[in-house]
Amino acid sequence: MKLHDLSPAPGSTKERKRIGRGAASGQGKTAGKGHKGQKARAGRGMRAGFEGGQMPLQRRVPKRGFVNIFRTEMTIVNIAALDEHFADGAVVNIEALIDAGLVKKTMDGVKILGNGELTKKLTVEANAFSETAKQKIEAAGGKAEVI
Repeated sequence: MKLHDLSPAPGSTKERKRIGRGAASGQGKTAGKGHKGQKARAGRGMRAGFEGGQMPLQRRVPKRGFVNIFRTEMTIVNIAALDEHFADGAVVNIEALIDAGLVKKTMDGVKILGNGELTKKLTVEANAFSETAKQKIEAAGGKAEVI
């Protein structure tokens, strides 16, 4: 097989519709654009949200509140979930949490919260810990390491 022998699979390509090419095409005369007006002109196109000079919706509606662009969003995992999914003495890091199915997306990091009880000695490595989570991990004989 040579380069000049290559061709697309049958049915995978189709001819483009050539509009404005006579009555036989069914797309002649106005070429599907109706009669006159801005939308019938070449190079037309109103920007998204343009309402013909009327004050657009995104400017009419009042803006409320404050959006903090520096906000960090953490994925949260509770102590109870760690107790359920990991064996005694295990090292729990972000990869282990993903493998266990406790975390799908890490976003800006993983934060461990203290909801539930911990009965196993675990070494937990995460981006952040709540105070209660840290206390419960250490009370069970484990370690809470911030990465």
